[in-house]
Order: sequence, then structure tokens, then C-alpha cells
Amino acid sequence: MKIRIGIIGAGENTRLKHIPGFQALEDVEIIAVSNRSLDSAQKVCAQFNIPHAYDDWTQVIHHPEVDAIMIGTWPNMHAKLTLEALKAGKHVLCEARMARNLDEAQAMLDEARLRPSQRTQIVPAPFSFKYDAELTKLIQDNYFGDILAVNGRFNFNTFYDKNAPMHWRENREISGDNIMLMGILYESMSRWLGPAKSLLASGKVFSDRKFYEGKEVKVKIPEHLNILAELENGAEAHLQFSSVSALEDTPQSVWIFGSEASAHLDFKKDKLFLGKKGDTELHEHQFTPPKNAVWRVEEEFINAIRGLEEVKLTSFETAIDYMKFTDAVQRSLQNHKRINLVK
Repeated sequence: MKIRIGIIGAGENTRLKHIPGFQALEDVEIIAVSNRSLDSAQKVCAQFNIPHAYDDWTQVIHHPEVDAIMIGTWPNMHAKLTLEALKAGKHVLCEARMARNLDEAQAMLDEARLRPSQRTQIVPAPFSFKYDAELTKLIQDNYFGDILAVNGRFNFNTFYDKNAPMHWRENREISGDNIMLMGILYESMSRWLGPAKSLLASGKVFSDRKFYEGKEVKVKIPEHLNILAELENGAEAHLQFSSVSALEDTPQSVWIFGSEASAHLDFKKDKLFLGKKGDTELHEHQFTPPKNAVWRVEEEFINAIRGLEEVKLTSFETAIDYMKFTDAVQRSLQNHKRINLVK
């Protein structure tokens, strides 16, 4: 069965990952691309030998030969495009984050549940792929004993620059409730540690306004964020996200502190360090990751359409959980109080 793909939003990740990923699969063809301009869509089509270029995304969704839609736009379009594509009978693979806010994400999930024969998937956070199975096994084998505390940070490791132009992640109209790389870290950690049950958030905006595409825009998304979360496993997690904390030694990492052992996952060094009670220092943990602990997003999506496997990374049901976390952070920031997560 040949599966024909239409792409809406051919940004960097789509060009580097998704298009090559689909084109490497047997009996899969990308037949249409829509981008913000016809010229940019035509350039992508020329680069990857794709036949149809559009500047109107509706022409991709309603193209009679398209079976599945890959949404590579920013979060402000995810819900609108997903709902339209599902109603048109298409399978949907959507770039992360799932949506701007929980309401939009819930609408996506509700629509998908009405159409169980259509496959849906959110592009997963990939940074911990190599370590997910190993950390899960260590926890299940009680290597850490009782997990008491977790420290996680996913910082940009940059100095504050008041004259820097606004990144799209800083634009509330585009990103919504998403803040920096918060969703990426929480999604990854949840695979081994489970979800949070409550949280208290504190954030700081240092810039009043920034220029975005030539216009001054008020900055409404924190540039430094701290979250204290109680996890369902009983541990307390301190999570930090920052665009102003320069020259850190481990700007992107997770520490797990248990009653019997500690772990340090250093994303920058791409290494996992462990230490047991009685050790004087951590040691690098050597292990062999599973063969599927790699980027295989497009393969998983196509296999799901063909009925060969279920979507795991990441299903709409899983993605809604990190959107609930994102929503709770936003409500905590607004109300200055601890928030219990939506069940």
C-alpha cells in the first residue's frame, strides 16, 4: 500500500528530519508541500523532488491523492490544521509542542477519538531516546531505592541580550502557554519518572518589548522559570528553564537522587553517570541502548497507518499529559499558588 504525504510547514526540522525520513521509506511518497510563501514551497519541492507546491494549506489537506498530513508549522496553527485534516479523513503527524494551550490540545484529542481508524501522532522530544529504556529499567529494578528528589534544567546557556530580536518561542501569539524548552524536558522525564501531581511555578520577564518581524511586541513569556513539582512517585522535582543563565557547566541535564543511588544525565555530554551509596564520585554508566532507541518518527507513523504498530512516541493521549502540565504552570504563574494537575 503506497501512502502519499502532504506537508504543511517546511521549516528546518521538516527539511532535516521529516522529509528525508519519509523519503527513505518504501512505498511512501511526499506529493505536496505548503509553506508561508509559494516561493519557499517551490524551493523545498525542487530540493526534494516533490511535485506540488502551494501557499494555501487547504489545497494540501483537501488534495484527493493525499493520505496523511505532516504539520511542521509553529504551535499557533497545530489545532486548526489538525482538526481540518482529521475532518478531511487524513492521518496526522504534528510537530511538537502539541498546541498553544490545553483547550486546543483537548480539541485535537477529542476529534481524533471520533476517528479511531485515522492515525495521529505528535513528534516526540528526542533528547533522551538513548536513555529512556535504561533509566526505566534502573527505576523498575529499584536501583535508586526510594526516589526522593529530582533536579532538571534545560537552559539555553546564554547571556541576557536586551537588543536581541524576539524568537518565535518568546511570542505568546505563536507559542501560547509553552515556555522555552519546558515541554521537552517534562515529556522526556515523564517516560521514566511518571507525571507530576502538583506544582508551584515562578517566572521572570526581563525584557519589556522585542522586535519580531519588524514590529515591537510585548514579551509575555518568562525568560527565567523555576518549577517545584511533586511527582506521583513521591519525589520533589525542581525544574529550571532559562535564557539568561550563561556559562553553566551542565545547562541541560537531569539529576535523580534516591535513597540508595544517584544519577546524572548530561544531555550536553550525551552521557549517563551513576553512583551508589558508599561511592565517593559518580562513574559513567556503560550500556547498550535498544536498537529502536533512535529517531524513527516517520517510520512509526507509517507503520501505524499500515497497522503494523501502535504509536508510542508520541500519542495524542501522552501529549495531552504534558499540555496539562503546561496549563498548570501557566495557572500557577497567574495565581501565585500551587496547582493540582487536571486529571
